[in-house]
Amino acid sequence: MSHYLLRRLFYAVLILIGVNLITFVLFFKVNTPDDMARMQLGAKRVTPAAIAKWKADRGYDQPLVWNSERQGSEQLTQTIFFQKSVEMFRFEFGRADDGRDIAREISQRMWPSLALALPVFLIGMLVHISFALLMAFFRGSYLDVGGVVLCVAMMSVSGLFYIIGGQYLVAKVWSLVPISGYAPGMDALRFLWLPVLVGVIGGIGSGTRWYRTIFIEEVSKDYVRTARAKGLSELVVFYRHILRNAMIPILTGAVVALPMLFMGSLITESFFGIPGLGSYTIEAIQAQDFGVVRAMVFIGSLLYIVGLILTDVSYTLVDPRVRFE
Repeated sequence: MSHYLLRRLFYAVLILIGVNLITFVLFFKVNTPDDMARMQLGAKRVTPAAIAKWKADRGYDQPLVWNSERQGSEQLTQTIFFQKSVEMFRFEFGRADDGRDIAREISQRMWPSLALALPVFLIGMLVHISFALLMAFFRGSYLDVGGVVLCVAMMSVSGLFYIIGGQYLVAKVWSLVPISGYAPGMDALRFLWLPVLVGVIGGIGSGTRWYRTIFIEEVSKDYVRTARAKGLSELVVFYRHILRNAMIPILTGAVVALPMLFMGSLITESFFGIPGLGSYTIEAIQAQDFGVVRAMVFIGSLLYIVGLILTDVSYTLVDPRVRFE
């Protein structure tokens, strides 16, 4: 197991370097440092001296990936890509173009994102698995067919419909909660109630269909027929055997979703005015702030890799047959 983890960690570093390079190339393919300076300075006619000063203050006055004016290793190290990347791998994200410390902003904004994403994840998983088990238990019946049709219909509707419809009906017509906004402490509950409800309802279609497919596949296996031949009831077969053996794909979906718990939801946070990491990323993209975009992509990639490693490790906990040599 230790050799396996070390190998995966080595691959993780290579993947992070590759993701960082791709993000760098794509961003600066669209915007040059001069374009970034003009946008941040906010003037129609910016002098070359002001642009040069802005670039020098933020470390954008060097070549992007290769410095032909230097010799030896400095041709690679004295570049924007290398210097910005080394800082990022030390988790020193620097400052945004507006002067705010990126690490501090992330540490503050992660809590609203977790306050929204964690209830959506836990409640959503409970609801999806419960509905999927119910449909699999009554498979082939009108309840199952009607549930599948409903899930397909809900999957076909855009997530924006649930957000806008929930805001109009619950917040505007019924006036039960604020349409948008956020407050610290326990006051956040009245702002989070609606987006959590919208997030759970919006994921019922795809989540329930996914888990139903898993349970239906397990029903046809030999160990289920053996359990029934022993005289076990259908409830015992489903909840003690089928649910337990379906934990591997369930864990895969659960652990891989870990980055979303931290990163937040881009659309939901923007529409509901929640100052989380999702809205922070959207604001950085609109402002063409490379420092923030690069940091968020790096953190998202790192969490996704950690999620995949935790998924592989968790397999050994739910299935003794899985071992890593």
